[in-house]
Amino acid sequence: MKLVHVAVGVIVSNQHLFLTRRHAEAHQGGKWEFPGGKVESNETVAQALSRELKEEVAIDVLACQPLMEINHDYGDKQVKLDIFLVDQFTGEPSSQEGNDEQWASIDSLGLLEFPAANQVIVEKLQAMYRE
Repeated sequence: MKLVHVAVGVIVSNQHLFLTRRHAEAHQGGKWEFPGGKVESNETVAQALSRELKEEVAIDVLACQPLMEINHDYGDKQVKLDIFLVDQFTGEPSSQEGNDEQWASIDSLGLLEFPAANQVIVEKLQAMYRE
């Protein structure tokens, strides 16, 4: 089974998180997610994160910090997610691929449907911002 390595950016501004919705025909289609994408064989995770966030949501990452790593088996696909908190960036995030987008408050995350692998991220963020 194929393992897909993904760099994920949790884009934070004023205790709100920038989310995009997966295209309906994509794996886990129609669900909300934190932007990011596949790590290519010739790049580091940090390079992939910067490239993907530039391509997908038109921001330049100035600084980020590791948040967590998740390995998840969907049955038809395995993913390794390297998740980073991105709270320093230039530009205003906006979906460049025609996806729905939104700034969501920490409290509203529980009302949204995320891919199973992202649930742990949501729970960690809710715990972090309630402290």
